[in-house]
Amino acid sequence: QVELVESGGGLVQPGGSLTLSCAASGNIFSPRAMAWYRQAPGKQRTEVAKLFSEGITTYADSVKGRFTITGDNAKNAVYLQMNSLKPEDTAVYYCYQYIPRYGMAFWGAGTLVTVSS
Repeated sequence: QVELVESGGGLVQPGGSLTLSCAASGNIFSPRAMAWYRQAPGKQRTEVAKLFSEGITTYADSVKGRFTITGDNAKNAVYLQMNSLKPEDTAVYYCYQYIPRYGMAFWGAGTLVTVSS
């Protein structure tokens, strides 16, 4: 099993920056994909950014050029650097890990990001 714990959420003004962190504990699987999802009030949870074991990254169109996902294999962690934040980025952000070899998926509890003046 894998436990994911997010941190770094909070209140930020429009145009500001925030970095989310996700620490994974428990078993370490490889290959694995790690991602950030978000869910705004009344909306479905959607993928924001994904990082594959090979170092490949993908982003939702709405965050391209503003968000950057990175990983630290030694710490079994993943980060989301968010710049030029907009009010529409307000959501609960969830860390996600997928283990393709076993078809297992794990979620963190989420961290709230609020972009408001």
